[in-house]
Order: sequence, then C-alpha cells, then structure tokens
Amino acid sequence: MARNNDRSPQLRPDRGDATREKLLNTAIDVFGRYGFDGATTRKLADAAGVNLQAIPYYFGGKEGLFIAAAEHLASIIGGHVGDLRAAILTRFAELDADGAKMTAAEARQYLTLIVQRMVVLFVSEESESWARFIIREQMEPTEAFRRIYGHIMRPMIEMARRLIGTILDDDPASEHIGLRTLSFVGSILIFRTAHAAVYAQLEWETAGPREIEILQRHAAELVAVLGAEKDRQS
Repeated sequence: MARNNDRSPQLRPDRGDATREKLLNTAIDVFGRYGFDGATTRKLADAAGVNLQAIPYYFGGKEGLFIAAAEHLASIIGGHVGDLRAAILTRFAELDADGAKMTAAEARQYLTLIVQRMVVLFVSEESESWARFIIREQMEPTEAFRRIYGHIMRPMIEMARRLIGTILDDDPASEHIGLRTLSFVGSILIFRTAHAAVYAQLEWETAGPREIEILQRHAAELVAVLGAEKDRQS
C-alpha cells in the first residue's frame, strides 16, 4: 500500500513528453486493476511500452507515478466538466455580489446540464479504467484518494450541494442536503459502478445515439423530481 503522507513527489516538469503522458494514462488502468502493491514497476513499464527507467526518471519511483496518476485522473475528469463548473461558480459569484439568490429553476437547469454530461461520460469506455482506480481508493483510501477527492470530487459535490440546497430551499451545509446530494450523485454513478447490471437490465449492448438520448432524458427527470415531495406538501 502506498504510504499515506502529505509529501508531494518530486516530479520532472516534462508535461508535454509523450512517454510521461503514456505512463500516466497506463498507470490509471494498471493501478486500478492490480492495486498499488500488485502493479509492479515492470508491469507498469511493459503496459506503457516504455523503458523501466522511465518511471524513476519522470516520477521518482512507483509511488510518485501513483500520486501523479491520481492527479492526472482528476485533471481528465475536470476537463470534461470544467467549463460548466466555471460557469456555475461565476454565476454564484455574481449573485453573491448583488446579494441575490439563485432561483430554483435556474439551479435545476445547471444541475441538469451537469448530470446529463456526467451520465454520458460514465457509460463511455474511457471511464472504465477511471472507475477501477477510484473504487479501489474508495475501499482503501490512500494519498491518491485525497488528491482525487480534493481536486475534483469535493469541489463537484459541494457545488451540487449548493444547487440542490437551492432547489430544496435548505442550507447546503446541512447534513440533510449533504445526504440528499450524495444519494443523488449515487443515482448517476450507478451507470459506471454497476455498468454490467445496467446493460443487462436494459438489454443494451452499447450506448449509441439512441441510448445516450434516453440517458440524458433520464438525467433530466432525476433533477425534475428533486423536491417533488416538498411541492406536494405545500
């Protein structure tokens, strides 16, 4: 198991190097499949098709590659949702500056855009290796989990809490909204974490244009029913 400390590995700043990029992308898959202990440096190098010495050269060793792979994964996921996240944060900042509140309708629109993008991403082949890596870290958290959580998971969950809190007219920092948000996120994550069961139940072989459209409609429905019980009681 990787040591759980706060020291960042000393990495060479060769960001554009093809070998470094190849190692990072391969490491996400290999660490996800075999865990830190099972992913030997030989296995990592062979899978990436690079010289064994590339790992200490670029990352200082296996632990450095492991942490860098976690940060790289967070960056990849962030790249898929970064524009939306920036737009929502900008909107909240504008409203805060004016002393105004976002309407529930606007919050639903933003949340719908996010989940429609995420649900499609989660059925893509690209996200398969990500899921293995993240699920391992969920089960036995290491420094890699802290990097992924801090860089992408926490910011996205907290933004979703604020949107859901707005929709439900409740404090985003409350335990109630925290639980509602986590349950909501789980209803989206199932399309990756239970990928095989989803396809078996729906009798899908792939996620083509028809299936993507169905998933996006479903994601919009998940947002639409948020707060429905409150509306019925009012």
